[in-house]
Amino acid sequence: MAEVEPSVLSNGSDNSRARWKHLDNFLTRPGAFTDSEFQAGLGIERLETIKILVIGAGGLGCEILKNLALSGFKNIDVIDMDTIDVSNLNRQFLFRASDVGKYKAEVAAAFVEQRVKGVKITPYCGKIQDKDDDYYMRFNIVVCGLDSVEARRWINATLVGLVDPEIMDSLKPLVDGGTEGRLPAQSEEVIDFEADGPTGFKGQAKVILPTITSCIECQLDMHAPRAAVPLCTLATIPRQPQHCIEWAHIIAWEEERKDITLDTDDPEHITWLYQKAFARAQEFNIPGVTYSMTQGVVKNIIPAIASTNAIVAGACCNEAFKIATGTNPFLGNPESNNYMMYSGDDSIYTYTFEHQKKDDCPVCGNLAKEVEVDGNRTLQEFVESLAERPEAQLKKPTIRTEEKSLYYQSPPSLEKQTRPNLKKKLHELVSDGEEIAVSDPAFQIDFKFKLVFKK
Repeated sequence: MAEVEPSVLSNGSDNSRARWKHLDNFLTRPGAFTDSEFQAGLGIERLETIKILVIGAGGLGCEILKNLALSGFKNIDVIDMDTIDVSNLNRQFLFRASDVGKYKAEVAAAFVEQRVKGVKITPYCGKIQDKDDDYYMRFNIVVCGLDSVEARRWINATLVGLVDPEIMDSLKPLVDGGTEGRLPAQSEEVIDFEADGPTGFKGQAKVILPTITSCIECQLDMHAPRAAVPLCTLATIPRQPQHCIEWAHIIAWEEERKDITLDTDDPEHITWLYQKAFARAQEFNIPGVTYSMTQGVVKNIIPAIASTNAIVAGACCNEAFKIATGTNPFLGNPESNNYMMYSGDDSIYTYTFEHQKKDDCPVCGNLAKEVEVDGNRTLQEFVESLAERPEAQLKKPTIRTEEKSLYYQSPPSLEKQTRPNLKKKLHELVSDGEEIAVSDPAFQIDFKFKLVFKK
């Protein structure tokens, strides 16, 4: 990426004017699609003063940071807790071999600042959960390039919670991008790791106006969890490296570290799983277990394609630019769709649609989500099903009704006290149509479900 001079509109030279002419044309004159309140030149000021937060500095994040800087944004923050691995270098182009082991956020920020003069990028090397509401209130737009559905759900709930109808600036548009990183649901109970799977040529970009349009939680069923590998295969005779990784993930962690909540974004946790899986693979003479494969299996992701990252990141930054400047209608405005899908499997195809806001969304809605259950199933079976249900995907749920506690995951004293309920049938604990509240340590909110018994 060559060094870029600042725009003439920011006191640049005549040569700079020619270089930025395409951008200046958008910002200095109205067009057929500009906002009714568009003022020529105001977009320039907005780009220089607006504060934008980028979450993730990986495959998508590198592209997003570069695009935002080259689009004229001057004030950017970036959050990422990961360090650079050699496997990142083929597509995360802001990093070099000498950067391996360093924090992605710091290296990416320094690289873009060096190449695009006039931009200020402030990195934070840590989790998004480390920051409080006051931190997120500082930004005008949030752009996500995450590979974790859990992290998306967390930031989505946080931004929805910030909205105060009396304070206009409390609404923070969320631009979310993703590439095909989750294994598709299988028709059988066993994942065939050897079958030809998805190759990362699909992606999506969407704009969420918290409390106004469909949010991440409304769209959760579009990210259905994958089917489980039978425990007998994992525990007895693994055949593939992925089986060894799942064994470390599902069995070894629970046996040896059950008091620690597994964080799939924590390098120390992934390293532990990798070492366990590698040792098991050696025991059964199974080659192929790597750190990057461990990340992929545990986080339910597949290898990314650099061109897909570039296309999706471009779409996300285009939406951020339109939101900031009013030069064109953005996804999610009252007159347009809010969700863009991209497919590059066979040629190139994109389309947009409106994902409807759900009244029973546990984050932005006000009704309990209706869930059909078998009243003769045990509470234990229901608790386990919450991890696999597309509308829930809760791994360590604590469940209660308005009148009583059904099951607590922690502290140990409450877990022991409510454990006998796990063997009871649902119809013995709740009535048909009764609402329950479910919490999970990964999220800040309670999820409301209305249990309807199958007839």
